[in-house]
Amino acid sequence: MNMAEYELHCFAQSGNAYRVALMLNLVGADWRPLFVDFFVKGIPRTTEYRSAINEMGEVPVLVHGARKLSQSGVILTYLAERTGKFVPRGDEQRLEALRWIIFDNQKVNGFLGPYRFLRNFAKPRGHPAVMEFLKGRIDNALGIVDKRLSAGDYILGSEPTIADLSLVAYMYYPAEEFGFDIAANHKHIAAWLDRVRSLLGWAHPYDLMPGYPLPQ
Repeated sequence: MNMAEYELHCFAQSGNAYRVALMLNLVGADWRPLFVDFFVKGIPRTTEYRSAINEMGEVPVLVHGARKLSQSGVILTYLAERTGKFVPRGDEQRLEALRWIIFDNQKVNGFLGPYRFLRNFAKPRGHPAVMEFLKGRIDNALGIVDKRLSAGDYILGSEPTIADLSLVAYMYYPAEEFGFDIAANHKHIAAWLDRVRSLLGWAHPYDLMPGYPLPQ
């Protein structure tokens, strides 16, 4: 069997991995997912995974030849530079994309990811006070993104870039997993999600990566 050019260590429930899987699909890369069993076997926490794949004990990890890249913002940047697609144009856009990727990692999906995990997958589930705290931060961060999108089709203007692909990371997961509907509550985000969904090669995270549904 021929090896794919890119291999992505991932699992379906990871929005962080979805950023990279989505970009690989959108750019038409020759890639294949490598399933990382996070929920049953806790693979990323093992000594073997940390030694051989990623010392940080996380997904995603992109394997390209002799390279192993981790942290989705780094991987998105690498793929954009290699393929010439979803690239911020010029120094100002490059810095602006980085600004939104950092804001996303810290605030937008930085809160959405833990909230969803504590609500659906953690045992015991997140304490109500913690969930209330996170929800307040989520509402604020989504409001900032929605306002930004009121001024243009995409985060940096008229064309999608890696900033958009970073920010959508958790927003296509089912509303019932959050207990609230992001698109229904933020009209500019809703229109933007539709635009990204219409890009050739878009696929839902549960269709793009292995590991869904979880074993009972």
